[in-house]
Amino acid sequence: MHFITCVLALLSSAAIVSAGKVTFWTLDDQTRTVYFTSNENKFPMDPVTVSNVEKTTVDFADDFVGNFVAVPEGELYRDGMLGEVKFGGWGGMTFFDVSAIVVPDDKDNVHQMWPADSQSPMSGCEIFPCDNAYYIWDDVQTKATTEDHLITTLGEGSTGINFA
Repeated sequence: MHFITCVLALLSSAAIVSAGKVTFWTLDDQTRTVYFTSNENKFPMDPVTVSNVEKTTVDFADDFVGNFVAVPEGELYRDGMLGEVKFGGWGGMTFFDVSAIVVPDDKDNVHQMWPADSQSPMSGCEIFPCDNAYYIWDDVQTKATTEDHLITTLGEGSTGINFA
């Protein structure tokens, strides 16, 4: 009986540790390295290589708050259009946005983010600039969802999804 209790405790803690995920969908032919930065370096994450060969899903720790940027293969790390996320926020919500604050004219990086199941709300746009991204500090463009799985597009192109 003690063994079963230990296994259930481990499974329960694993669910708590990995509570959110982002699937990266590359829309062009560039391979990129996605770099993650958590606030206060509380949840360090290794970079991940993504391409248009397949969508890549990355697990995030519960309560992760931070951002990610995608750097094209062969280029040095540089700032760009960011994906920002907070898993396990107020009321268990996931908060997210595409941030154009640092490099608003970046065309190679994060373009859109949305919840995987409902596909709404969506942050960002296929072509920048647009009025659906985060451009200034404390902008009202941050989105919220009860879902813990987000889709993020990288590079220019179309998903074929009509975000009404």
